[in-house]
Amino acid sequence: MAAMIMPDNAETRVRAAEIVAAGGLIAFRTDTFYGLGADPFNRTALNALRSLKGREEGKPVLVVLSDASAAARFMSSGSQLFDALSARFWPGALTLVVAALPDVPKELTADTGTIGIRLPADEDVRIFVRACGGALTATSANLAGEPPARTAAEVVRAFPTGLALIVDGGTARTEQPSTVVDITGRDMRLIREGVVTWRELQEGLAGS
Repeated sequence: MAAMIMPDNAETRVRAAEIVAAGGLIAFRTDTFYGLGADPFNRTALNALRSLKGREEGKPVLVVLSDASAAARFMSSGSQLFDALSARFWPGALTLVVAALPDVPKELTADTGTIGIRLPADEDVRIFVRACGGALTATSANLAGEPPARTAAEVVRAFPTGLALIVDGGTARTEQPSTVVDITGRDMRLIREGVVTWRELQEGLAGS
């Protein structure tokens, strides 16, 4: 069954929240590209998400948050690195890989014991995520190995079936993905450089 495409507005957010609560899959514009959204604690939905995307085993699924306080639902403990980076770069296109709480599903962590979380810079995205429970998966809306979708139309081409709803939030507002940094150790480790440069991260820490 083909997905509905609806503009991002109050009515659509209510519908999206209902779908997510029922274990369905949606697509929505994040602060970077379009992402595939599901309840991050619904294992059935997470397995459906991985199957739809064709995502290879061993790759964790990142989560976007509506508020910084929602990080406590996923992190096993805080750290000076987390405090410094989140204070300096959140909201922003920085995904922080942290040690996960034991009850975070392995379908999110891929048995790594870690989870990537981000507080988007885009207020509309944060409002949308808040309407859907405060946290959503946001793995890029593309088949594994293909470029990330930047428009709702590109999501439809990638996934003609399998999604209950595609939320049309307009064209992605960046050409780059989020930067991903592992902060589970004593020092931060760059996994992927994106919107936030490695130099900005280093300078941000030095000034904290």
